[in-house]
Amino acid sequence: MASGNMKAIKRRIKSVESTKQITKAMELVASSKLRKAKEKADNSRPYFNALYETMCEIQAENKSFFSPYTRKGRKGTVLLVVIAGDRGLAGGFNSNVIKLAQKRINEITADGKTNIEILGIGKKSVEYFEKHGFDLLARYVNIGETLKIGSAAGIAEKIVNPYLKGEYERVELFYTDFTSAISQTAMSKAILPVEIREEKSEGIKALPIYEPSAEQVFNSIVPKYLSGIIFCAVVDSFASEQAARRNAMESASDNADEILSELSLSYNRARQASITQELTEIVGGASAQE
Repeated sequence: MASGNMKAIKRRIKSVESTKQITKAMELVASSKLRKAKEKADNSRPYFNALYETMCEIQAENKSFFSPYTRKGRKGTVLLVVIAGDRGLAGGFNSNVIKLAQKRINEITADGKTNIEILGIGKKSVEYFEKHGFDLLARYVNIGETLKIGSAAGIAEKIVNPYLKGEYERVELFYTDFTSAISQTAMSKAILPVEIREEKSEGIKALPIYEPSAEQVFNSIVPKYLSGIIFCAVVDSFASEQAARRNAMESASDNADEILSELSLSYNRARQASITQELTEIVGGASAQE
C-alpha cells in the first residue's frame, strides 16, 4: 500500500518539476522582452512629447486658431482603440484593460443613441469584441513586439481619415501603462479631438513664425503625434504584458517550490512507513520461525 502511494507521489513530483521548468523559462523570456520593450518606449517618448509641446505653443500663440483635429465630429459614433495582449498567462493584464473599456462602453451607450466601434490591437482584444458582437474598424494582432513607427502611422491613418470626414464624434484609447516592473495600470485617454492644455504666460518672448501658417503646421504635426501616442501605448502595453507575465510565472514557480517541498515531505513519510512495515514483517517472520 505504501509502495503504491510512493509511486503516485513520485509521479506528481515529476509533473510539478516539469511545470516549474516551463514557468521558469517563461519568466526568463518575459524578463528579457520586458527590458527591450521598456528601452524602446523610453527612447521614443521624448520626441513625441516635443511634438505635443509644439502643438501647445501654436495654439497658445494664435488666438484665432482653428483645426479640424480640435473640434468634435458628428454625434452618434465613438471609436475605441483597445490594446490588449496576444497571449494569456499574464495575471489580470488582459482582463483589466478590457473591463475598463467595457465599463466605458456601458457609460457611452447608456443614452441608447451612441454607437460604438472598436479598433482592436492584440489577439485578446480582437477576440473579446468579436465574441460580444461589436463592429471592428480594424484588427491588429502580434504587433506589440515588432511594431515600428511606420506601422503605427498606418494605424493612426485608419483613425484620422474617418474622423476628418466626421464619421466619429471622438476617439478614445485604452491601454496599460507601465509604471514599474511590479505595477501596471489600465488607462484610458481621449486622443481625438486633440485636447491642448492651456499654456501659462511666461512674460514677453519672441513668437516663432510658422510657414506656410500656424494651422497648417499644427495639422501636419497631429498625425505624427497620434502615431506616437499609438506607438508608445502599444509598446507600453507590451512591456506591461511582459512584466505581468514575469510576475505571474514567478508566483507560479514559487508555488511549485512549495508543492514540491510538501510532496517531498509526504514521499519521505511514505518511504519511512514502507521501511517500518518491511522491518515489522521481517521481525514477525523471524519470530514465527522460532
